[in-house]
Amino acid sequence: MALVDWEALHGEAFAGVRCVVTGGAGFIGSHLGEALLRLGADVIVLDDLSRGQATNITHLRTVADTQPGGVAFEQASIVDADATRRVIDKAVYVFHQAAWGSVPGSVDDPAGYHTVNLTGTLNVLEAARAARVKRVVFAASSSAYGDTPTLPKVETMPPLPRSPYAGNKVGCEAMMRAWACSYGLDTACLRYFNIFGPRQNANSAYAAVIAAFAKALLNGQRPVIYGDGEQSRDFTFIDNAVHANLLAARCEQPIGGEAMNVACGRAVTVNELAREMADRLGVNELEPEYRPERAGDVKHSLAALERAESLIGYRPVVGFDAGLAATVDWYAAQHALATA
Repeated sequence: MALVDWEALHGEAFAGVRCVVTGGAGFIGSHLGEALLRLGADVIVLDDLSRGQATNITHLRTVADTQPGGVAFEQASIVDADATRRVIDKAVYVFHQAAWGSVPGSVDDPAGYHTVNLTGTLNVLEAARAARVKRVVFAASSSAYGDTPTLPKVETMPPLPRSPYAGNKVGCEAMMRAWACSYGLDTACLRYFNIFGPRQNANSAYAAVIAAFAKALLNGQRPVIYGDGEQSRDFTFIDNAVHANLLAARCEQPIGGEAMNVACGRAVTVNELAREMADRLGVNELEPEYRPERAGDVKHSLAALERAESLIGYRPVVGFDAGLAATVDWYAAQHALATA
């Protein structure tokens, strides 16, 4: 349920183009796959469904039935080098979204995260090199900045990861640049800032905050906030992440592994978020429950967007307020269907 018209933004740039989306059954990957289908691309999803959802594949197939593009699904892990090479063969663009993506999860299982996120990315890069793809667009993370007090976060800041997950993402960024320099495989790194929107999984033990808040509030429960709630985030609606991926892929100039922020450029505290969501759902009496801060979390996050605009022409296409309203309404509709 994109809030933008992808054809108006990207025309025929992907018509008939073979695109691989790793992690395409996940939240961001499935939205990206849907946009590519609407733009006429031939989409191949590589996902082992360990984090993604089969319902997202069903959704993509439904979309493909009414669009010029087609979709194919390969259930396999990026840790499987042979499967990864087979899927990426003959691709023009690879959108590398597959990852284990939780800070607290990585603190609990650093070895597992290392294998999937780093070894998996190695396999993706080697497969893309063998296939001579035009560009790999990588889902990087704002967690690279760590807890530096300087705001907004600018890409020239030194990486200061505070969790194994953040360290994974920084390592993958370095690999993207190295493969671009060593092998001529052009790559781009998009540092996502707290992406949210419809279809984000609210049932994971490590659910993102907006999804977790929606689930709690709709079930008459108090939302849980770790820390004092004054930590701030640059919450970014999903359409902005999709738009950035499409812009990065079709950029005419080499990007060479450069990292760039993908965000809205607005900071919102977790307390403000909880109030706005409770107000929209009409459950203001459900005050947050505060618990101790979690290891690896950062206090404040806000993006500078000048580099992304300069390199690929990125500007946010959906603001926080419009995105939050659409997202909360989607969760409410899903809850109503489930409880009808």
